[in-house]
Amino acid sequence: MGKGDRSLNEVRFLTVAEVAAIMRVSKMTVYRLVHSGELPAVRVGRSFRVPEQAVHDYLDDAFIEAG
Repeated sequence: MGKGDRSLNEVRFLTVAEVAAIMRVSKMTVYRLVHSGELPAVRVGRSFRVPEQAVHDYLDDAFIEAG
């Protein structure tokens, strides 16, 4: 499913802490991925929200590269 295939009301946004728990990494690692552009995120006030699909896409790509 590419960008633009889902309407915003179907997108589930995750907190940095939730992403860190899913990926089993620290919150700082998630912030680094967001700031480097490797993981897309939306800024909401002073915090970030990451689309759930972006986490799955990142992990899929990382798995293929490591494979």
